[in-house]
Amino acid sequence: MSKRLLIFSASAGSGHLTAARALETTFRADPRVSEVVHRDALEFSNRLFRDFYSKLYDLMVRKTPHFLGWWYEQSDEPWKTDDVRVAFDRLNAAPLIKYIRDFQPDLVVCTHFMPAGVIGQLIARRKLSTRLAIVVTDFDFHAMWLSRTFHRYFVAIEETRVHLETLGLPRERITVSGIPIDPIFGQPVDAPAVLTGLALRADRRTLLLSAGTLGSGVTAAVVKRLRELEVEAQTIVVCGKNEGLKAEVEAQVSEERERFAVLGFTDRMHELMRSADLFIGKPGGLTTAEALASGLPMAVVSPIPGQEERNSDHLLEEGVAIKCNELTTLPHKIGRLLADAPRLARMRERARALGRPDAAAVVCETLLEDDLPTLELTEEKRERMARVHAGEE
Repeated sequence: MSKRLLIFSASAGSGHLTAARALETTFRADPRVSEVVHRDALEFSNRLFRDFYSKLYDLMVRKTPHFLGWWYEQSDEPWKTDDVRVAFDRLNAAPLIKYIRDFQPDLVVCTHFMPAGVIGQLIARRKLSTRLAIVVTDFDFHAMWLSRTFHRYFVAIEETRVHLETLGLPRERITVSGIPIDPIFGQPVDAPAVLTGLALRADRRTLLLSAGTLGSGVTAAVVKRLRELEVEAQTIVVCGKNEGLKAEVEAQVSEERERFAVLGFTDRMHELMRSADLFIGKPGGLTTAEALASGLPMAVVSPIPGQEERNSDHLLEEGVAIKCNELTTLPHKIGRLLADAPRLARMRERARALGRPDAAAVVCETLLEDDLPTLELTEEKRERMARVHAGEE
């Protein structure tokens, strides 16, 4: 029997939406699915609630990143904030709940913990009959992703599966899929043609500097340091939707057009990643997954305290990244890496080995073939998870 699917993301950062879109495309192409709808869960809430999840997050990233990191660590304890947070979410999600009930999905897939928590509680209270799959969009697992009722978790790496299994989740409920991305990132491109089209040289080392979708961060300062590189290299600078940043960078490099190509928002990141030798930027979950699928090593700059720092830890441990803690040393560290061709080649091969361009397909196939019943974590199980996390068991 064909399935009716709902996919919920949340516009708190762009990664949750990007992962959901990749899943939507994959499910739509499967004949076993009769209907699939992707919605931003925050669209069903009031403006104050939307701002709390999206604008407040963006503001803290820009203004108080260390507080954000502190809160990430303080709240990373199983069920510590669950009751208050989910109650607050449900209070502001009545239209969301009505929409889900009216749709009557066979399966709900969430790429953000907010809708997952609300739906998990509805299932637990027998107010909704569906299966809930949760797709984690970072390499590490934060306790806010935990749901009292669920069908299956999809995680990025084996270490995260081990963490969840040790806490007490059944192994068969955790699939190491990778983070869902557009599979186009795993496909080859004509790199010389891409570079030539940007008025760059096809025979020169190429750096790809990304400011993210919103064009924030330290991009202009990084460009200033890249101009000090002593090795021969060229840089593609992607400024996202920040036109002011684009104008600032273009002014900076106005006399060095042969070494810099400056872009705004682009839908060609797959081509740019496949044409570059090194990515420079923040290690968001989706960006990192796309770079790995492209076989592109990374130079981590200004990671957000919390999830991006943890993503960075995994990249460094796996040998696919360097980290520039001080921008003053950036020309030195990147220059040294570019001059070490064997090391750069090893990093590229390791990145390619870790990449999962098929992640969305794995999620789709697993869920459509799965017949496991919904799992409910009892109060006793939840208490034991907290004790294990605290090292008491």
